[in-house]
Amino acid sequence: MTMIGWLQIALFFLAVLVTIKPLGLYMARVFAGERTALSPVLGRLEADLYRISGISPNKEQGWLAYTASMLAFSVAGFLALYAILRLQAHLPLNPQGFAGMAPDLAFNTAVSFVTNTNWQNYGGETTLSHFSQMAGLTVQNFLSAATGMALAMALTRAFVRSKAATLGNFWVDMTRAVLYVLLPMAIVVALAFVAMGLPQTLDGAVTATTLEGASQTIALGPVGSQEAIKQLGTNGGGFFNVNAAHPFENPTTFSNYLNIFAMLSISAALVYTFGQLVGNRRQGWAIISAMAILLIAGVAAIYWAEAAGNPILTALGVDAAAGNMEGKEVRFGQAMTALYAAVTTGLSDGGVNGMHGSFTGLGGLVPMFLMQLGEVLPGGIGSGLYGMLVFALLSVFVSGLMVGRTPEFLGKKIEGREMKYAMLAVLVLPLAILGFTAISAMLPLAVASIGTAGPHGLSEILYAYTSAAANNGSAFGGLTGNTVWYNTTLGIAMLLGRFAYVVPVMAIAGSLAAKVKVPPSSGTFPTDGPLFVGLLIGIILILGGLQFFPALALGPIVEHLAMLAGQTF
Repeated sequence: MTMIGWLQIALFFLAVLVTIKPLGLYMARVFAGERTALSPVLGRLEADLYRISGISPNKEQGWLAYTASMLAFSVAGFLALYAILRLQAHLPLNPQGFAGMAPDLAFNTAVSFVTNTNWQNYGGETTLSHFSQMAGLTVQNFLSAATGMALAMALTRAFVRSKAATLGNFWVDMTRAVLYVLLPMAIVVALAFVAMGLPQTLDGAVTATTLEGASQTIALGPVGSQEAIKQLGTNGGGFFNVNAAHPFENPTTFSNYLNIFAMLSISAALVYTFGQLVGNRRQGWAIISAMAILLIAGVAAIYWAEAAGNPILTALGVDAAAGNMEGKEVRFGQAMTALYAAVTTGLSDGGVNGMHGSFTGLGGLVPMFLMQLGEVLPGGIGSGLYGMLVFALLSVFVSGLMVGRTPEFLGKKIEGREMKYAMLAVLVLPLAILGFTAISAMLPLAVASIGTAGPHGLSEILYAYTSAAANNGSAFGGLTGNTVWYNTTLGIAMLLGRFAYVVPVMAIAGSLAAKVKVPPSSGTFPTDGPLFVGLLIGIILILGGLQFFPALALGPIVEHLAMLAGQTF
């Protein structure tokens, strides 16, 4: 570890901190339906979209109707994307003549992008046409992110309203998320990426002559536009097979900084938006503090592990002072690779600028563990916020049990009904991750896909289902995922991680909105101070992470201990 590395990390978090308040206030105005600087430009377009679609923007929905609209919209998006991928050979903008995807791979990919997971069992530049990349994947990058933001706003209104039967209108929330937040920011970021050297063209490829005189085909395409919403929407699906480690997708230190900043900015600011809308900015900062503490700890752990190096490689004569550079780009180094790895897994982004499977045992454990905490640090756009609020409800419930009082959060009493829904939500992740991992570790056809035997092979399987169920999408490497078994089961895990989680959350929202909002009393546990932050972190670590410890002990922890002992498997 170096002072320069720590300075790079510190400057990044400072830049995000400066952005949180202005961006959070802007989004609060957007979702409150107030006039913004973009209203004169986009207001007419927004009204026309409602008119064409037959949507009444003033008609609100209860939690069941809101959830049903979201599910119907997601099903329609899945069917449309599945059709594009299967019929790719017959659609335009296919300069390289790629065939359509196989049914199981198309299912996996369509589910992946609709659920904001963006797991990729294919190489983008060798599999997908420009039409599939733009009309299929990029469109879903916008819509899946906007869906998460809409759901977070519905839950936010549940805390604001008293004895209410409605939570807003899904179609309005989603439209405003795209028009006023995602699209303007994506245009700005895409232009910045193109200025930094990312390709933006409809050409399929160019042929270059190498220094040795050989001919090399270099894939091109509309990379800059897809990269922008890939990061802003915490999607993570790359245009190229090696994602942000590719020099066309992430050419310089500056583009790397912008990549990480773009993926974290909206998710972090959305927590401030929550505090603004519920009338308690301190509450927003308290939740942001809990997220930041755990995320920064993750960055530090990865950086320390990778800078310390691998004793096995040191014994073979590799300079220990260089640390572990396996699987990393020299233009980023260990500090920025560690920062990228922690942020992309603390979020539900899933983009990578290094190969996580090449990290040390501890360095590979931390990204996996950050996902297993529930993708709330700060998680995906919207999904991280409503996931964190579930942990907040659990925290105040535990505190209420400690003092023998009915717990309250932001003026709403938290009772048994909300806790039942909350536990249904938090049990989805371990059920999907550990269940599918256990089955795959026993099935010969699933085990045949791992690239390394022993604990690392188990980590490959565990990481894959962790990434899928957490709607992250990053890959550990080494696992051959493009099989009928993994395409199907990973797709099911993604569906569970998105929809089996959010339906109980929306039920919580409906229950809370119908309750009377009561003012705080002398016995109310304050939820905007350091004590609550500490309790929230404890609940996240216990409920979000401790249940995965036995599986981690058989995989990355054993690998880390063996590395320290100089043993290989």
